[in-house]
Amino acid sequence: MSALRPHAPALGLYLLFGVLVPLLNAMGLVADTTLNLWGRYFCFAIVALGVDLIWGFTGILSLCQAFFFCLGGYAIGMHMLLKTGTKGVYGSALPDFMVWNRVEELPVFWEPFHSFPLTLLLGLMVPGIAALIFGFFAFRSRIKGVYFAIISQALALAMWLLFLRNETMLGGTNGLTDFKTLLGFELADPGTKRGLYIAACTALLGAYYLCRYMVDSKLGKLLVAIRDGEHRLRFIGYRITRYKLFVFVVASALAGLGGMLYVPQTGIITPGRMDVQASIEIVVWTAVGGRGTLVGAIVGAVLVNLLYSFLTGAFPGTWLYFLGALFLGVVLFFPEGIVGVIGRWRRRGAAS
Repeated sequence: MSALRPHAPALGLYLLFGVLVPLLNAMGLVADTTLNLWGRYFCFAIVALGVDLIWGFTGILSLCQAFFFCLGGYAIGMHMLLKTGTKGVYGSALPDFMVWNRVEELPVFWEPFHSFPLTLLLGLMVPGIAALIFGFFAFRSRIKGVYFAIISQALALAMWLLFLRNETMLGGTNGLTDFKTLLGFELADPGTKRGLYIAACTALLGAYYLCRYMVDSKLGKLLVAIRDGEHRLRFIGYRITRYKLFVFVVASALAGLGGMLYVPQTGIITPGRMDVQASIEIVVWTAVGGRGTLVGAIVGAVLVNLLYSFLTGAFPGTWLYFLGALFLGVVLFFPEGIVGVIGRWRRRGAAS
């Protein structure tokens, strides 16, 4: 039960960002754009938590988490478009891009997204099922290390190419955009933006406690053992494939959750969010913050995206160079990441 006890720093930060900041926004002291930006950072942090579970604790480098993020984003985007679509020839609501492409009837796979509860369920289940299928064949074949990273990267590339095609009925290159409402609330309304921000902050807190419970339990010790000595565990009878598959599915569901919270705040979801570069960026967030710490995943996601927002405005075109240099610097000089380095300094201070 110790894993369920509240952590004072986490709750304190939630009260700051989840309660005080929205209040300041309602009073006009914090801009709507700032609130919206931080809300997106929290969505990225949820995805980074999943990457830390599978990579930091289990040692599986997955380069397709951005694909699962987009599956959740497309799910909520499809729901919002169905609420603002144009009537087709047969009387069904059609998104504008279908009308422009002279589609006469809503595709069957869009139908479940009329329901908001079903959309939320599918936004978690579709990434989970995709991860379950892909992970089953990969882990059953005992593919690991750099080979798993390569085939997961290939999956992301293949899905990116697939979603670019107009035949998928998902908007092609332009993706899904022009959302108006969610549950009847206008997305442009400041109150709605505030609510989405609070939802993202609350979801991040919940995701953190879920991951913390997992890593503090017996399961967490097994995940670390898989990372540090998989052959020994297999030798004494543990079914490693099941544990790998479980944590891979959990990480993909977290990515889908982040995607569902991200799209209403940013107003668009395109295949560009699932390309190989996007998945590598998520890994960089986790590495910069400190893999295997959970807190580091959140810190890395927020700080790196703050730098992205600054550099793309101040020095356009330099972001990829900076990202590469940042990753190399962390790997070569600070492999523990920011949280790991701070923890080492604290231990040294306590010892002296």
